[in-house]
Amino acid sequence: MASSGGPGKLSREEYRRQKDLDAARKAGTAPYAVDEEGKAINPHIPQYISQVPWYADTGKPSLSHQRKPAEEKDPSAINHWYDRGAKGLAAKKYRKGACENCGAMTHKRQDCLERPRKKGAKWTGKGIAPDEAIQDIEVGYDAKRDRWNGYDPAEHKKVYEEYEAIEAERQRLREEEIDNQTTTDLAAVRKVAKAGKSEGKDGDPDFGSSDEEDADEDKYADAADAVGQKMDTKTRITVRNLRIREDTAKYLINLDPSSAYYDPKTRSMRDNPLQNVPPEEARFAGDNFLRYSGEAPEVQAIQLFAWQSEARGNDVHLNANPTQGQLLHKEYKEKKEELRDLSKVSILEKYGGEEYLESVPKELLRGQTEEYVEYSRTGQVVHGRERVKARSKYPEDVYINNHTSVWGSWYDLSSGQWGYACCHSFVHVSYCTGAAGKEAAQESSAQTLLAARQVEESAPLKSSAEQHEGWKKDRDKGKEKELDQSALAHAVSEDRKRKARVNEGDDRFSKKSRGDEADMKNFDVAEEELERYRMNRRMAEDPMASYVDSEV
Repeated sequence: MASSGGPGKLSREEYRRQKDLDAARKAGTAPYAVDEEGKAINPHIPQYISQVPWYADTGKPSLSHQRKPAEEKDPSAINHWYDRGAKGLAAKKYRKGACENCGAMTHKRQDCLERPRKKGAKWTGKGIAPDEAIQDIEVGYDAKRDRWNGYDPAEHKKVYEEYEAIEAERQRLREEEIDNQTTTDLAAVRKVAKAGKSEGKDGDPDFGSSDEEDADEDKYADAADAVGQKMDTKTRITVRNLRIREDTAKYLINLDPSSAYYDPKTRSMRDNPLQNVPPEEARFAGDNFLRYSGEAPEVQAIQLFAWQSEARGNDVHLNANPTQGQLLHKEYKEKKEELRDLSKVSILEKYGGEEYLESVPKELLRGQTEEYVEYSRTGQVVHGRERVKARSKYPEDVYINNHTSVWGSWYDLSSGQWGYACCHSFVHVSYCTGAAGKEAAQESSAQTLLAARQVEESAPLKSSAEQHEGWKKDRDKGKEKELDQSALAHAVSEDRKRKARVNEGDDRFSKKSRGDEADMKNFDVAEEELERYRMNRRMAEDPMASYVDSEV
């Protein structure tokens, strides 16, 4: 439905009339609406298509906003380009503001593309070059984005002809090389075989048969073209196919999904598909096997050397000049070995230790030997030589001071000490006394035991239960005993004074304040002193011991 009114809002009556008119147009009883070009508007077009936007509404029914505006296009505009090498007229004398070198007005001296003259056209006034033809070309949307716009196809013809000439010369040289070589095709081999058979038949009438002739032909079939090669009879050039069709593809070597991964995009399989087969024996051991076999590691080392040299400011490029890179790498390795030998010699001269550089035998280094040793069920050697036990780096079985055993070889249960088994001495690095030392140690231990028994008989020890009961009774008596409050207060004040003097650094106590040494030995702690100690003792297990109320 096309709008027939102005951009203003319709009244209810006008809206009803518009609806009736649209229904009549759809039914065919009313004529169709016509746009400004005289074209009929289909009444069945949806309103969201036929309705003109508010900023383009002219008050008349129209579908011009749905049509692409007509533009006049030049069909040759996309192919139109600058005229290469076009020149204008050449002046007869030098003009002010022209190029000082050639005399053209269209550029300056720094932009001149002609050969620099010894004396420019500004001073000689001769050989003034013509001005360039400046063309003003306005390219369209397609011409701006055409990457081949302005390219002359005739330029590629020169390249094509050059490659054709090179290929023809290469083909001629290969034909000459093949003609000079010995003919090894199947037809020539068969002729030689037939000639040999005819000579054999002349000498021996029973020689050969039809079956043997076929077998001889198969014998010389190895001299024919190999599988995967195609021989062109006209040019006598052997062309190698991309892949021999009889070869098994990489992804068919091992069909296990958990085997080596095959990338179909690059057709590469880096790992070995057959892990249980050594790479040297496998038909295909993965693409990575080729990277670390043959001369590939050496090429990688040369490439790494070229990169490191270039990073240090040296002009080394393996692809641009491979011979230079190889020679420099060889020279670098030789100098490195020389410096290593010089440093080794200088260190040995200064510090010594050349005897430690001798290589250890493989039998000791790896613990392997080719000697056959047979053991019994109990672990004894039945046949062959028993393997030498491994020894530590520390000295073993070294006896000092006339000892026949090492220190720590004997332990005394009564005293719980370690000593020497040869003399029962507990002193480390002592002199061995032999059997006399054992007898003395036994006598001393016997005397110690005897003294302990006498002490036990004279003062029998109380059991732990009895000791606990006695301590409990003493504690109860101490609690029942009334404390002297004045003595307790005096003990607390004396303790505070003592602490104050210690904090001030005054530690000059007289014998009178401390008491005599005899009195100190017979000093008995009073109950008030013990209670004072309990009051001032810091209890670390109490969680509130270090609590300080800041609000008080």
